[in-house]
Amino acid sequence: MDLGLSGKRCLVTGASKGIGRATADLLAAEGARLLLVGRDRDGLAEAAPRDAEILPADVTDADAGERIVAACVERLGGIDVLVNNAGSSFVKPLDELTDADWDGQWQLNVRGPERLMRAAAPLMAEQGWGRIVNVVSTSGKRPSLRNAAYSVTKAAQLSLSRAYADAWAARGVLVNAVAPGLTASELWKGKGGLADQTVAAGRAEDRKAAMAAAAARVPLGRFAEPHEIAAVIAFLCSERASDVVGAAWSVDGGAVPVIL
Repeated sequence: MDLGLSGKRCLVTGASKGIGRATADLLAAEGARLLLVGRDRDGLAEAAPRDAEILPADVTDADAGERIVAACVERLGGIDVLVNNAGSSFVKPLDELTDADWDGQWQLNVRGPERLMRAAAPLMAEQGWGRIVNVVSTSGKRPSLRNAAYSVTKAAQLSLSRAYADAWAARGVLVNAVAPGLTASELWKGKGGLADQTVAAGRAEDRKAAMAAAAARVPLGRFAEPHEIAAVIAFLCSERASDVVGAAWSVDGGAVPVIL
């Protein structure tokens, strides 16, 4: 299926690894032009498909939205697609979360994406076409005590996505969210990632047990691969998703037991 993405100017945050990297690869394979954003310059350079532009930046900086979108316009000549993928989490009990933990998750999961959408949506509206996909989490649909600050701010990001969808759809800018569940990315599998943190918190004997216990709670019985999430993101970025607005698609192996 031709997704109609050839030549589209796409901005992807959190693009150096995991879902962001897989999304960049798939968009590039569809012929899109890319600006990849992340905090790790070396990781971006390694991950970037041929001819992709890279921009080391932290989306939580107060001026990041305007600065990153301006860079996309300067380097690619405009912006057609924005994928807000930057994000991270950690294992910490509710009663141990600090003000800094809550503020950090708010800036990363809500303010960062909002600033980028605020800068990008008017430019997309001027040309009468745009796609924005926010990579959220099933934790935003079903609260998790693994990190309540992450869960609560992901729920806020879902609401933010719907608000922007309602505000911009009539001008051709379609905003949607993708809610991944357990994904076999560095966030879980990497050194010091959620598997290791689960062991350190005394919730599993070792990494293997931590991963197995998590997977057992998924009806499909396994972690998703990043490219499986990326496939849904790419569709929502495409011409083919022309009647999808304000959706929050779960891509989680059936983990969230509701119809949303």
